[in-house]
Amino acid sequence: MGMKIYVDLVFLINFFFDFILLTATKYILKERVKVYKLILGSFIGGLSIFFLFFKMNSIELFILKILISILMILVSFGRNNFLKNYIYFYIISIFLGGSMYFINYTFSSKHQGLIFFSKGLSINLIVMIILSPIITYYYVKEYKHYKTTISNCHNVDLYIKNKKYCLKGYLDTGNTLTDPYKNRAIILLNTNKIILDKKKHKIIYVPYQTITNYGVIPCYQVDRIIIDQKEFKNILIGDTKNYFKLENADCILPNQIKEKLK
Repeated sequence: MGMKIYVDLVFLINFFFDFILLTATKYILKERVKVYKLILGSFIGGLSIFFLFFKMNSIELFILKILISILMILVSFGRNNFLKNYIYFYIISIFLGGSMYFINYTFSSKHQGLIFFSKGLSINLIVMIILSPIITYYYVKEYKHYKTTISNCHNVDLYIKNKKYCLKGYLDTGNTLTDPYKNRAIILLNTNKIILDKKKHKIIYVPYQTITNYGVIPCYQVDRIIIDQKEFKNILIGDTKNYFKLENADCILPNQIKEKLK
């Protein structure tokens, strides 16, 4: 009877953690799947505990775990994007497992110099169950933020009077500023790397208005603009002189070029 309770408990723990991992994979990859499929995949993962009662060497057990995880992904997400789903499932598994190990190691060990020894403590199972979804939630949140930030960062090369300036550009969907004369998009400079000579460049004053401010921005047309190895024409450079902090960008790219950068 005691053994049955132990097996039931381990099954529920496996099911719980597999459900967290599959759910995190769903949100990171924006998969549209029903909850019952995630539950079914987690149930299959939980059943793997029963294979521990069979005599298997480490290689056979490893292969079995791989096969079970493949079945979990197929049941939960189907065959579409299988490889990506499988890889991210294991990445999240490694992150969560490593986090739990680190927390447990931190609280159950102490050291004097380079000598480590046990405190005789260990993380309570209930604490692990509480911490695991919290850790996974913040991992998914930060990953999605990082992915969005990276996808909006682009390499920008400006050619001005035989000089090349290499900048980091950030695509801001809020930058829809255009000049009222030829409807040209505007890249807003956020750096002092470039000093435009007003005597050698024709200034185009473009009015702007925000919720709290309004005014005009002096804009210039440069020789060439290369963004991610694609040349863009009919774009002006706006010299704001008001440096802003946005992902350490040297310039803010206009939303109008978003489709061309894909």
